[in-house]
Amino acid sequence: MAEQWHTDQVDQLADALLALRTREEMADFLRDICSLHEIETLCHRWQCAQLLAQGMPYAKVAGEVGASTATVTRVAHWLKHGEGGYRLAIDRIGERA
Repeated sequence: MAEQWHTDQVDQLADALLALRTREEMADFLRDICSLHEIETLCHRWQCAQLLAQGMPYAKVAGEVGASTATVTRVAHWLKHGEGGYRLAIDRIGERA
């Protein structure tokens, strides 16, 4: 059984994201769908996930990214116990490097 968060609307949003082909298209979509604050928040979470995956301590991640320790802790939780999305993206980007 799917969890409550995984709805038809989430699937539709995922389909829209998958329809975009370039970094510029994705950036344009993000700007249209998110406020500047939301984009900044997403960027902070992504940076936290990448640094945590490299083994950087929480406090150092918070200082480096400019995120609260609560945000770093939340990202660390989802990195370890989430759906695997952070890890998959990190691994795939690493494959391209």
